[in-house]
Amino acid sequence: LIKKGKGTNIASVIPKTHSPPKPIEVSKVLILGSGGLSIGQAGEFDYSGSQAIKALKEESKKTILMNPNIASVQTNEVGTKQADSVYFLPITPDFVTEVIKAERPDGILLSMGGQTALNCGVELFKRGTLKEYGVKVLGTSVESIMATEDRQLFSDKLLEINENIAPSIAV
Repeated sequence: LIKKGKGTNIASVIPKTHSPPKPIEVSKVLILGSGGLSIGQAGEFDYSGSQAIKALKEESKKTILMNPNIASVQTNEVGTKQADSVYFLPITPDFVTEVIKAERPDGILLSMGGQTALNCGVELFKRGTLKEYGVKVLGTSVESIMATEDRQLFSDKLLEINENIAPSIAV
């Protein structure tokens, strides 16, 4: 609020903007896909993943898709907007590690594949696989994923910034 007569102007109370972070430079990105689709669930991840592939291709990035679902828009083999390489493998830490070893991507997208991809990315981070092979997480950081997945940690983070939350306990 601006108090009249206190020498305060609108510019002095507007929050200062921070410089945007520098983009992470990558040339080859592994996208963890949506996996199996069921009626009424996960369709949005199929669409968002296919749009991520399209955007990366427009930026001249090589794309590698892991998605065990052969009936997915992401895995469509027709069209220039599809991934350069597709692996029809389960989204598990062991299979993803093997693809990382073979393809050597320098970036990975975890947030386009729903809960399975998020869980897998967290496990790859904890195992040190991403660091070992120099794979940078694009988009939401693994630390943020872990903070939002753990209800108690998430509540604690909200309280740190004085955000009102409903009383709760994590069990």
